[in-house]
Amino acid sequence: MEQAGAELQRDIGLPLLTLYGIGIIIGAGIYILIGTVAERAGVYAPLAFVLAGIVALPTALSYAELSSRVPEAGGVAAYIEKGMGLHRLSLLVGLFLVVSGIFSGAAVLRGGVGYLAAFMDVSEPLAIIGVGALLMAVAVVGVFESLLVAGIFTLIEVAGLALVIWAGFSAPAVIDIAHLPPPFWPGIGAGAALAFFAYLGFEDMVNLAEETRSARRTMPLAIVLAVVLTSVLYLLVAAAAVRAVPVGALAGSGKPLVLVWQAGFGHDGRALALIAVFSALNGVLAQIIMGSRLLYGMGRHSRALAVFHRVSPRLRTPVFAILLVGVALIAAALAHDVAGLAKLATSVLLVIFTVVNISLIRMKWHQPEAPFRVPVFVPWLGALFSLAALVASWGGA
Repeated sequence: MEQAGAELQRDIGLPLLTLYGIGIIIGAGIYILIGTVAERAGVYAPLAFVLAGIVALPTALSYAELSSRVPEAGGVAAYIEKGMGLHRLSLLVGLFLVVSGIFSGAAVLRGGVGYLAAFMDVSEPLAIIGVGALLMAVAVVGVFESLLVAGIFTLIEVAGLALVIWAGFSAPAVIDIAHLPPPFWPGIGAGAALAFFAYLGFEDMVNLAEETRSARRTMPLAIVLAVVLTSVLYLLVAAAAVRAVPVGALAGSGKPLVLVWQAGFGHDGRALALIAVFSALNGVLAQIIMGSRLLYGMGRHSRALAVFHRVSPRLRTPVFAILLVGVALIAAALAHDVAGLAKLATSVLLVIFTVVNISLIRMKWHQPEAPFRVPVFVPWLGALFSLAALVASWGGA
């Protein structure tokens, strides 16, 4: 029986939170989307990832400051409530973020199952249901245990990306850097808008504020570290991929990084496919944790959502919220394709990022002081970049 209004347990420190952030940002996005980004941006796919990182950075910094100002599990809903004083808007945006997280996790789950098929004869629907149910069970057990599992998955997926980089730069080059074709900027822009999906995740970290020790200090630092380290990895992976494999082959593959692995090492790439599965598990687990904590936090401020502000007295986790998010995520994965889910998740989040940046602008105007501060132009850039990325994502459809 869950207890209404019970508090979450503060078990998380900087190393585990940073690992969680890296894991949720990487998710399986880079494993799955590199081919689609290359299809749009061509050999300039690395530039598309750089542009996507530039678009994401100001908003990530805004979230870092907001997490120090309002260290609540409600995250974005609490930020809008404090910054704009619009209760209904804060709840609406919070619910949209939960939906976006479900779409995002569903895209990762479906893509990860695709990698699973590389070394195991498995029914896709049964695999989606089985893996989703297993991750729900992990999330129910406890946040420390969940993040410990996520941290192990993160180390595995980072090791996999490091091997892909090695493979890509040790394989014979399929492009001549000195004679690259002229850049097609609309394609690069469309690729960057899609690559932005691979940076999503920093916004989910803030929902663990009530389970983080010294959250006002720890959370901003963890967000910055996670985004910077992930950006470096993405640039190197994208460069290795277009160097080692023709763009057409990357674009036409459901397992693009396996092609890079094969180009460099010569084996069939099953080891990398297994690593990609762990990456997908990490991304899905993170979205289940995020969505459930966001519902828990919103339940504190809304009578209509109060049923989610309940915690198991033994496990100290919001079990009902976890089950709801997990079941919805599995259903979305069964119903939609990866590219469509990624686009839906990205579009919803870009709208939310715009509103969140505006909330920070208002907070800074009324109360300049904060435990962690960024210059006032940062949220302005975050709002502008988010709107531009939203237009580019639909314009390049």
